[in-house]
Amino acid sequence: MAETAAFGDAVRHWAAGGSAGRAGELATRLGLRTAVLLEGPSDLAAVDALAARHGRDLAGEGVCVVTMNGAMNAGRFARVLGPPGLGLRLTGLCDERERGWFDRALERAGAPARDVFVCVADLEDEFVRALGTERVEAVVAAEGDLRAWRIFQSQPAQQGRSRERQLRRFLGTKKGRKIHYGRVLAEALGPGELPAPLDALFTSL
Repeated sequence: MAETAAFGDAVRHWAAGGSAGRAGELATRLGLRTAVLLEGPSDLAAVDALAARHGRDLAGEGVCVVTMNGAMNAGRFARVLGPPGLGLRLTGLCDERERGWFDRALERAGAPARDVFVCVADLEDEFVRALGTERVEAVVAAEGDLRAWRIFQSQPAQQGRSRERQLRRFLGTKKGRKIHYGRVLAEALGPGELPAPLDALFTSL
């Protein structure tokens, strides 16, 4: 686990213009073959939770999961992790509006864009549709956020919006909430409820 985290730090250092040495050493030591590119920490929380739930040891399978602090950085990470750099197979998960960043990044790195899996709107939307609004609200209540959710719903800006849109917005309104619910909602999924982009991502690994 410590070496996996160190690899992620080394990759981010390299992508920011640093040296490649440490990342290359760790990639060899860990036996990495595939890199999963994610936009941010809420995506990572969901992927980690789902991997644990399904008994997948991604690091043991030669898979590194890397957050990029935004899709606009996909080009840098594809360059250092893909064919021009470490030569790992590239895959990833992104929101529909960010797909262009991923497609261009993988194309320039000489990697197939078909290995990027796209959420219809975003990951929160996928979870809300998979679970349904009642179950998401039950999770929100169980996490102690029901009062905050009701207050949010009463705001003028939320009037006239569907409950699905309200929930998506609520999950991203407070620092740390998106990350927390990325994990919690992933854990709430039942058998056969894994959203299609996540299902396709895990199947591809």
